[in-house]
Amino acid sequence: MAARAGSLVAAVLAHSGRLDKEDLGTRIGRLSRRVEELKGEVCATINKRYSEFLPSAQSAEELASQVEGLCSSIDLLKAGIETEVQRDLNVAVAEFTELKQQLERDTLVLSILRKLQEFDIAIKEYNTALLERKYVAAAQHLETARSSLKLLESRKGFELKILKALGTELTVQTQNMLYHLGEEWQKLAVWKLPPSKESGSLESVVHSELHFHTVSSKEEEIAVPPVASVLQAFAVLGELHTKLKIFGQLLLKHILKPLILYPSLQPCTEEQSDVFILRFKSEEPSLDHSSPMEVFDKIKPIFEVLHKYLLNVPLEQPVADKKGCGVTLAELLGDMIWEELSDCLIQNCLVNSIPTNSSKLEQYIEVIKSTEEFEKALKNMQFLKGDTTDLLKYARNVNCHFANKKCQDVIVAARNLMTSEIHNTVKITPDSCVALPRLPDPGAGDQSKVSKASELLHNDMVNLENKAKLSQYTFSLPTCRISSSVEKLMDLAYQTLLEATSSTDQCCIQLFYSVRNIFQLFYDVVPTYHKENLQKLPQLAAIHHNNCMYIAHHLLTLGHQFRYRLTSILCDGAATFVDMVPGFRRLGMECFLAQMRVQKGEILERLSSARNFSNMDDEENYCAANKAIRQVLHQLKRLGKVWQDVLPVNVYCKAMGTLLNTALTEIVTRVAALEDISAEDADRLYSLCRTMVEEGPQVFTPLPEDDKNKKYQEEVPVYVQKWMTFKELMIILQANLQEIVDQWADGKGPLAAEFSAAEVKSLIRALFQNTERRAAALAKIK
Repeated sequence: MAARAGSLVAAVLAHSGRLDKEDLGTRIGRLSRRVEELKGEVCATINKRYSEFLPSAQSAEELASQVEGLCSSIDLLKAGIETEVQRDLNVAVAEFTELKQQLERDTLVLSILRKLQEFDIAIKEYNTALLERKYVAAAQHLETARSSLKLLESRKGFELKILKALGTELTVQTQNMLYHLGEEWQKLAVWKLPPSKESGSLESVVHSELHFHTVSSKEEEIAVPPVASVLQAFAVLGELHTKLKIFGQLLLKHILKPLILYPSLQPCTEEQSDVFILRFKSEEPSLDHSSPMEVFDKIKPIFEVLHKYLLNVPLEQPVADKKGCGVTLAELLGDMIWEELSDCLIQNCLVNSIPTNSSKLEQYIEVIKSTEEFEKALKNMQFLKGDTTDLLKYARNVNCHFANKKCQDVIVAARNLMTSEIHNTVKITPDSCVALPRLPDPGAGDQSKVSKASELLHNDMVNLENKAKLSQYTFSLPTCRISSSVEKLMDLAYQTLLEATSSTDQCCIQLFYSVRNIFQLFYDVVPTYHKENLQKLPQLAAIHHNNCMYIAHHLLTLGHQFRYRLTSILCDGAATFVDMVPGFRRLGMECFLAQMRVQKGEILERLSSARNFSNMDDEENYCAANKAIRQVLHQLKRLGKVWQDVLPVNVYCKAMGTLLNTALTEIVTRVAALEDISAEDADRLYSLCRTMVEEGPQVFTPLPEDDKNKKYQEEVPVYVQKWMTFKELMIILQANLQEIVDQWADGKGPLAAEFSAAEVKSLIRALFQNTERRAAALAKIK
């Protein structure tokens, strides 16, 4: 068996190098049969050893060696097969790959040659079409050539030098085409405009013209290409958007916007054999602003002319940002100019047409209908799409715009009043009143019950009414002068609130808070805007004081008067102005008190030049003191005239009394501080004081009628706190020691009511020499 196995392996090894000449299947079959034989022998040996327990070790070893030899033979055969098969397979694959690459190269070269041929044919056909003025076909051939060139440039590995030349040729031919189209476009739509320096004015617009070239049916195919051919060619080349944008901007600047801005401008048309002319004429306008209906009537014919002679052209090719076909030039132009045109119409036409009075809101329906018809006409001409535009939305939202415009107008009018001159005044008396709207009767809903209840109360109850009745003017503003602008401002507030009572809820709320804003604006603007004049001019400070008190007086009841006529949202307590009253009163008082402080400062400054009223026997000192007294009196008299008939009488008297009191207090203080007063000094001081007492009351002239002022001049002690003190000082200056002691009356006399013991003693020491009589008198002053 071993010999047979060895011969088999030898045979396999002998033929392993010649697999290409021998049938592999035969040899593999032979090995399979030998494997089966060995398998039988091995099984028999194992069976004998482990089943029959026969001593066959030698035969087992032989079988093992045969199996090992056979495995080696199989491994050798397998390795030989794999080597031969792999070598033949690699050769076949390499040959196939080379053939495939060759085929691909040939195919690519063929496609490139075909594209070069297409490019050349397209350029030739383009030239032919351009000579025949078939611009759409020429543009399409150019685009074909462009697509072929792009495909050639996208091929990697075939960077032909000729591609650069082809690209240059394509660019040249494209620019040539655009030049020809531009020439034709300029013939179709001709602008005749004035010099650029004059553009924008009415005069320049009147001299502007737009000519559309029209051709007869016979000439259409020969002379000039139709509009459609030129514009569609632009679309194919991708230049239509640029051309239309330039045309649209010229159209807006020189035609559409001027027609909106200038009411006197009217369009004129003239149609000739081969041209349609659009020009303008100026007429005398009846109003500063044209109504929307008039503006729409002027603009609509312009779009009709454009649609008829220029833009009613469907585009067969997709253009910028358009995914489909069938788009017209009118729609493209509408997309470009409509937003700017509608903004101009809104800002310069519809805004001016918004009513300023709620009673005119119903008439605005005509404007809305006119706007709808205008947009419908533009949609029919395909300038607009089917969606509702901002123009129509603005017109329909008239209630909101009315409220906004009304509030804006109110605030503007109020600010103009606030910045006007304060010194133009009107007189307010207790009988004066703002023309108020007729307010509803609070008991109107149940009048019968109210009347019955009042009858029962009248019959069954004892009359507890006080015979002394309040005056009808108890709660009225006292007579004074206020700025006429403030009276108009208050009237504006009442009229605005009256307007709010007949408006929609939203408008009512806006108008109510606009009135509040008026007063808040007054509070912030007037003191700042008129600050310098209020500080320098006493009369304006007094008028401003009255203005603030007048406004505060009306604010007390303003909200209550309209409370039940405003929207329910405001009726629950929000409709009030009472919270603003303290601020206005404080504003008026602070301004007037600041002016009072200025006047007090001037009085004290003048009295400071009196040299402390000392050494009056010196003529120079006496003249200085006399001059100071005269200056103070002059200042008070001037103030008295300035504030006369301006301030309420009680405020006038308090103000003048306070200033006069300041002067008297300063004089008393200075005289009481003197350490030595000679007899001559005392006489002259008395003379100065007498001047003050005699002329001081004359500064109280609150009313223009002199005879009515005597009452207030006699009441000087009421308004001048130190008046009696000043008169007692005069008595001391002329009295002897006994008279002074009598005036003191053990601390119970009139002198004791005005001066302290120390002040009286100081005056006695200054007036009298040191004698026993003076010592006795001083002893009694305690």
